Amino acid sequence: MKRRFVRIALIVAGTISTALGILGIFVPILPTTPFLLLAAACYSRSSQRFYDWLLNNKYFGNYIRNYLERKGIPLKVKALTLVVLWATIGCSVAFAVEILFVRVLLIVIAIGVSIHIFSLRTLHNDS
Repeated sequence: MKRRFVRIALIVAGTISTALGILGIFVPILPTTPFLLLAAACYSRSSQRFYDWLLNNKYFGNYIRNYLERKGIPLKVKALTLVVLWATIGCSVAFAVEILFVRVLLIVIAIGVSIHIFSLRTLHNDS
């Protein structure tokens, strides 16, 4: 009974994470990759069917697989990610946030994310 509850909880957590990851594609403030990786971890421990669906999804399956296998991410994805990140953070700092501490915190987060993205291998082919 406990095992069934854990399995269901992991499937629910994976599904919520997948939804947030997909939403993160369109909402720059939400991080796509961590949510999709969390979904993959939840599904791998609870449902082979959901895990296979996630890794074979035509929109983000390759992206997750390449990340999990440490192959890297395509240069276009790196560039787009950095442009969207800095545009969003820049606009937030310039127009939406008035508290200096929060502005500095946003810039520090953007620097940290940028360093992480630069540290990832660049995938030179889209396979």
